[in-house]
Amino acid sequence: MSECRLCPVNCGADRENGRGACGAGKELLLVKYGLHPYEEPCISYKNGSGTVFFGGCALRCAFCQNYELSRAQTGEAVSAARLAQVFCELEERGAENINLVTAAHFVPQLLEAFRLYRPKIPVVYNTHAYETLAALRALDPYIDVWLPDLKFYAPKIAARYTGRADYFAVASRAVAFMAARTPDVREGKMFAGCIVRHLILPLCTDDSLHIIDWFAQLRSPATFSLMAQYTPCGEADKYPELRRRITLREYKKVRTYLENSGIPHAYVQELAAADERFIPDFTKGKSALF
Repeated sequence: MSECRLCPVNCGADRENGRGACGAGKELLLVKYGLHPYEEPCISYKNGSGTVFFGGCALRCAFCQNYELSRAQTGEAVSAARLAQVFCELEERGAENINLVTAAHFVPQLLEAFRLYRPKIPVVYNTHAYETLAALRALDPYIDVWLPDLKFYAPKIAARYTGRADYFAVASRAVAFMAARTPDVREGKMFAGCIVRHLILPLCTDDSLHIIDWFAQLRSPATFSLMAQYTPCGEADKYPELRRRITLREYKKVRTYLENSGIPHAYVQELAAADERFIPDFTKGKSALF
């Protein structure tokens, strides 16, 4: 952690004594954890996904719906031992899995937590996909379900909203690695595998079509999940095109393209999912996520 190279930003920060480009230091920033009923059906299943939200993020999308988390504006510094306790607590609450949300900048701490306690339920790695292959390979023995979000295809769009023009070049390699995982779905619950998510953005439908084409050509056993939940959040006000939800026309264009793509396994989110009530509540003192 004294010269951090965990993520593709490769900032080299001394996180023992300060913070990296992700906004995090040497300790885990634990924001909130609980049962999430609104993930894909095979992830939330019956009791909800045992979701753990971390503070900080190396990608820092302008429209992030968890803006205060991604900017490391909230969260409690905890040890790997405390995270292992959280795994146990979620199991006791009946969670279908342990769902780690945006944890790429805490890989060493995650490995230590898994050394202390290996969950008895599937572990889901929920990521923006801007990941190094070295980090993913280190985590691979402990992850059952990969849940990457493949956000952008065009460098121009990625640069505008994240400052990372190399997003697709990096994320496509990471997703290809994760999407190779053999699926294990029993009675509607995913025990192993990969779901590749993509969020439709306003005025970015052609970018979405390129993402669908790329995934179709990958011919992996992974499931594709098309999301329509975009809601203006974070710094969206600074971008005129992001101040609105996607239109029905934009939604139908991408959905129809996916349906004709030949991708055999897919989820399609309804347009009604673009509602703030589906965004977790990170208010301090409130234990439930929703």
